[in-house]
Amino acid sequence: MKSSLRGRIVTAALALLIALPLVALPTGTGPSDAAVFGTLGARWTRTQDGPQKYSGYRVTPDVPIRMSDGTVLRGNLIRPTDRSGAPVREKLPTIVNMTPYTKMVSALASEVTNYPVLAPQLIDLLNGINLQGTVLSGYNELVGALRGGLIQTFSYDPKLIKSGYNMLVVDVRGTGFSQGTWQVFGDRERRDTVEVLDWASKQRWSNGKTGMAGVSYSGINQLQAAADAPGKLGAIFPVVPGADLVRDIIAPGGGLGVGFLSFWLAIVNGTKMIPNIASMLNGTFDWKWLADRVKDPLTYFDLLIDALVTRDVNGFSPQTRSMMTAGTARRDSLYTDVGAITTPSFTIGGWNDLFTNSESRMLRGLSQLPDAKKKLIMDDGYHVTSSSNFGRPGYPPRLDVLARAWYDKWLKGIDNGIDRYPQATLASEPNGGFLQGPSFPLPGHTYQRQYLRGTPSHSVNTPVAGDGSLSASRPAKRATREVKPGLSTLCDRDSAQSTAGVTALFDFCGNDTRLSETAAQTFTGRPATALTRISGTPVVHLRQRLNAPDGYWHATLNVVSPDGRSRVVSMGQLMVSLRAVDPSRSGYAPNGDLTDPVLYLSLDHYAKVRPGQILDVDIPMSATQAALKPGDRLRVDLYSLNFPKSLPLGPGLWSSQLRPQYIEIDPAKPSWVNVPLSRPLG
Repeated sequence: MKSSLRGRIVTAALALLIALPLVALPTGTGPSDAAVFGTLGARWTRTQDGPQKYSGYRVTPDVPIRMSDGTVLRGNLIRPTDRSGAPVREKLPTIVNMTPYTKMVSALASEVTNYPVLAPQLIDLLNGINLQGTVLSGYNELVGALRGGLIQTFSYDPKLIKSGYNMLVVDVRGTGFSQGTWQVFGDRERRDTVEVLDWASKQRWSNGKTGMAGVSYSGINQLQAAADAPGKLGAIFPVVPGADLVRDIIAPGGGLGVGFLSFWLAIVNGTKMIPNIASMLNGTFDWKWLADRVKDPLTYFDLLIDALVTRDVNGFSPQTRSMMTAGTARRDSLYTDVGAITTPSFTIGGWNDLFTNSESRMLRGLSQLPDAKKKLIMDDGYHVTSSSNFGRPGYPPRLDVLARAWYDKWLKGIDNGIDRYPQATLASEPNGGFLQGPSFPLPGHTYQRQYLRGTPSHSVNTPVAGDGSLSASRPAKRATREVKPGLSTLCDRDSAQSTAGVTALFDFCGNDTRLSETAAQTFTGRPATALTRISGTPVVHLRQRLNAPDGYWHATLNVVSPDGRSRVVSMGQLMVSLRAVDPSRSGYAPNGDLTDPVLYLSLDHYAKVRPGQILDVDIPMSATQAALKPGDRLRVDLYSLNFPKSLPLGPGLWSSQLRPQYIEIDPAKPSWVNVPLSRPLG
């Protein structure tokens, strides 16, 4: 890269880096077994941070890649160079990153984080600002994310390139400097990824072996490419990816994910309009690019608005209906069958990530891969703080270290031991630390009902809408609890999750849900007498009544410490009209209880209820690895709104009229939370 251009990039990037702590996003910390890092981790780190085979790298910007339909995508090709500064002649494996956030951002992120001396010193300076124990405790975790390897995985890693890899960062169709209209994981976009991989494998600088890298969107299309073209890829390293986007973020539990979608669509639609200034100056401006942008400047905002304001399901536009109906081509394009993947896959996820639903199922879903070729790390961070503090004592190695070891093993055949790293490495909530095992859920956990009871627990020390108890024994008396809509969830962990962690900067939002509980009916158990672990997917089975044709439930499972702090470890929601469970995909305990309800979430299973009707519903919850220490209590919180994470679809919103909802506690037909426990709770 020319020095003048590099200088401008670094100057702008350092300004951004200085401002970055203002939107810091926290993850958890804690001690861990040394095997989480181990001697292998130390060896991989030395390899990544030590001298590399080649002395430098060169960026060739805006390489045109023509798709089979004539659309031209543009990518930055980064190749290692020799001492003279010329690209090496050796044919090398190629790592592809498909991004909707413009490859210009990738270049910016890579150059600043690898700028000699100044960037490391700035990060050290930021690390010296300690806000732990204050209301802005999340600040320090952001700095941990800066050094955990996330940025190198998001953009491109010069160390990886200099070790002997080509890197190709491509703007997906309709974004960045690529032609076309943005498809948001549509069929044509999925074909583009496979065609880019084929193109890269046949270039003169390639040895034919390809892998993929990237975070979030770029992690999702890694899974898609590996499933769509089995055998074409040699290795993937998806960070915070999703495989079932409707259940993950678009309409989890039937509630439209407005908190994330509106913010995210605005970012991508905004950045895709940034023109290629260099082409304007040198007379090569792409007028087709401009024409394509004019055709669709606000991709998918019309569907988002339609889904929110339409009063009746029959009034949805065809595009919205296809998104919300199972079996349509559009709906199918948003789902990835990871069971078709034969590519070695190392997934990085998080318990508070946007895609926890998909990530937690990854090891079981990758059914064609042996243990050596599939790995999963789940940390306790949010979407943009994945890997915070990785590389430090008690944590896994940095992401760039793990990615390098993974590619070296499967693209170069180097026996570095990464295939022997445990299949599951799991952060334990709410206090941190990691556990390792052969699978997720970890073996040795049994589902147990904890019943909702109307008798007070006397465990709350702050205002709540209602104080009930939780017990292994059925309730002895009938009771009715009213749940009114409220906006207290603006400040809780579910809100932080949906905004990728923004509100979790504040300790009283991300690490304590008592402020949110002012609108919740709470049900709290007795103190645990011994260490009790939770591993798997809790389920809330609720006997409820609505005074309207539809309703909306939001539930959390919390660990309450002796000082009263209530911390969420699992979250879920349900639009009652979309309550139908797909038995062919759901999990059940030997007694018939649901242990993993998978909803159809399809308009052909849409069913309103009769006002006043009492019926049972099952609320799917997010997977978790958690622990109750002696003295901790288990708590279930129930709300009838979950803003800003989501709102009911328009028909549900109009039908429910946001009226109060009711929990019916009935000894004959009780409500419970089904929890996978290492030992029974009383």
